[in-house]
Amino acid sequence: MNTETETQPVIVVGGGWAGLAAAVELARHDIPVTLLESAKQLGGRARSVQTGSMQVDNGQHLLLGAYESTLGLIRSIGIEEENVLHRQPLSLYWNDPANTPVSLRTARLPAPYHLAWGLLTAKGLSLRDRLSALAFSRRQEKRHFSIEEDCSVADLLVRQDQSPSLVRALWEPLCIGALNTRLDEASAQIFLRTLGDSFNHARSDSDLLLTRVNLGAILPQPAADYIERHKGSVRLGQRVTELNIKDDKVEGIQVDETRYNANDIILATPHHVSLQMLKPHAALEPVCEQLQQLDDRPICTLYLQFDKNIRLGRWLQGSLGTLCQWIFDRSLYGQDGLMAVVISSDGEHMQWDNQELYNHVIAEIGAQLPQWPTPISWQVIREKRATLASTVGINQYRPDGQTPIQGLWLAGDYTNTRLPATLEGAVRSGLHCAQRIISARRHRHQQ
Repeated sequence: MNTETETQPVIVVGGGWAGLAAAVELARHDIPVTLLESAKQLGGRARSVQTGSMQVDNGQHLLLGAYESTLGLIRSIGIEEENVLHRQPLSLYWNDPANTPVSLRTARLPAPYHLAWGLLTAKGLSLRDRLSALAFSRRQEKRHFSIEEDCSVADLLVRQDQSPSLVRALWEPLCIGALNTRLDEASAQIFLRTLGDSFNHARSDSDLLLTRVNLGAILPQPAADYIERHKGSVRLGQRVTELNIKDDKVEGIQVDETRYNANDIILATPHHVSLQMLKPHAALEPVCEQLQQLDDRPICTLYLQFDKNIRLGRWLQGSLGTLCQWIFDRSLYGQDGLMAVVISSDGEHMQWDNQELYNHVIAEIGAQLPQWPTPISWQVIREKRATLASTVGINQYRPDGQTPIQGLWLAGDYTNTRLPATLEGAVRSGLHCAQRIISARRHRHQQ
C-alpha cells in the first residue's frame, strides 16, 4: 500500500452539483478531499443569485421522484426532503390560446397503470389521441423504453402514428421540458430513457418535486458544510490553469502559481472547460475529439414581480403554441407575487434584447391572464449554456467518467449517463467517479 497515495486529498475541480456529489461521497467515506471552484459561490448552473432586490435561482429547476441519486445525496448530508421540496403526484396543465386547455393527472395506482389511467382521462385530448398515447406508452414499455438505432423524437412519433395534435399538446412540451432540445433534433433514445425512468418503475418516480427554498439551501451550502465537517476543504475563487500529467498518470493541478499534488483528480467542469484543460495532453486526444462534438442549448427565465396577492392558482402552468412554455408561482418559496417564466431551448428570442423579450412575454401573459396587472419589476436571466444539447446520436460522443490517464476522472451531466442534462445526471456522474476511487483505494488497502 502506498501511504502517500492514500493520504493525498482527492482534488475535485468544479463546485456544481456533480462536483459536490463527488466530494460529499468521498468525505462520507473518510477520504480526504479538496474541492476547487473558480467562481465565488457553489452550485454551477443550479445556484441562487441576487439580482437587484430579488434573491432567485439562476433558472427554475424542477425535480422528479425518479431522481433517486439526488434525493439520496440530499438525505446523506442531513437535509430532510419535506423541508426543502414540495412533492406532489404528477399533475400538468397547459393553457392553449387556440384550443381547449390540456391537463394530465396520474392516478393512485401502481406503475405503469397510474400513467395509463392519466392518459385515458386526460382533458383537452380527443379520445383517439388518448388511446393513441396509451398505445404508444404500452409499446415502449414492452421494448423497455429503448431503441437500438437513434432517431429524432419527431421521427419516432411519426413512426408511432402519433397525430400532430397529440404531439403538439403532449409529447412536444414533455420533450422540450425534459431534454431542452427541439423535437426535430432531440434524441429518441434519451427521450425514451427519460419516460421509462419516470413512469415505468414506481408510481412515486413521476412525482413532481418543487423547491421550497432557493437552490443554494438545498445542496451547495449544506454540502460544503458537510465536506468541511468531515475534514475536507472547499475553496472558492480557484481557477485551475493546468493539469499536471506524467507517464500517463495524473500528478496534480496548477492554480496560477500554486500547485496541488494529487493522485486522483475529478474534473467536474462544463464540457467546454474540461476540453481546454485536456487539449495539451496527447493521450487525451480521443476524449477531446468526443468533447468537440458536444453542444449546448440555452434557457431563459424571466422573473416577474407582481403585487403579493397575485396567484397563478397552481404551482406551475404550461402554455402551448406560445413563446412562454411554463410559469411557476414562487409563492411556494415564500416569494409572494413572484412568477418565473421559462423559455427552453434556442429560437429567435435569443437574438432579442431583454426589453423586447419582456414585451413579448407580457403580451402573452396579458392575453392568457387579462386580470393580472403590470409587473412591479422584472428580471431576465439567460443561461446560454444551460444544458447539453440532447441531439440524435449524441450518446456515442459523451465520454465515460474514467479517462486513459490513471487517476483522472470526468464528471458532469454531459458524461455518458444516458440521461438528459439534468441535476440527476450530474449527481450520478459525480457519485460514479467517487465510488470508483473509493473502490480502488479499498483494493489497494487490502493488498
